[in-house]
Amino acid sequence: MTERAPLKSLRRTVVTMASVCLCTALWSQTVLAQTQPQRLPTLPLSAGMHIIKAELALTPEQHQIGLMHRTSMGTNEGMLFVFDRPGQQCFWMKNTLIPLQIAFLADDGTVVNLAEMKPKSLDSHCSTRPVRFVLEMNTNWFTKRGIQAGSQIRGEPFGTPR
Repeated sequence: MTERAPLKSLRRTVVTMASVCLCTALWSQTVLAQTQPQRLPTLPLSAGMHIIKAELALTPEQHQIGLMHRTSMGTNEGMLFVFDRPGQQCFWMKNTLIPLQIAFLADDGTVVNLAEMKPKSLDSHCSTRPVRFVLEMNTNWFTKRGIQAGSQIRGEPFGTPR
């Protein structure tokens, strides 16, 4: 038994429309993800007596989005980027709307170097030596608290519970 031509045509049209709807939905989801701030699980870190609520960015996609599209961040909130291997880590601020200060951290949580980063800038800010951890906080956060190269950030990722 064979299908009639109109039924075959209708079936093709339905399949095509379903495919278009699926593609549109996936595209919309991707665009939304690229324009909305991501929210990630947090963990506590400490810098002396200061407790930090750090969102944990583990994957390349999470690293790429970072703190983009946020209009504000709490005083003691930040984002900790964790990389698989030590390397020279470089960051810029495309689509990041708030000024940040960045700390490049050794495996034990020692601050290797700091940098101030301006919003919406493609200026690159890099670690001065290979690191696996990078912590972004509001602008001047580390400086206002006397935290500088050689200071210690403590917490689970560095093998030292807070």
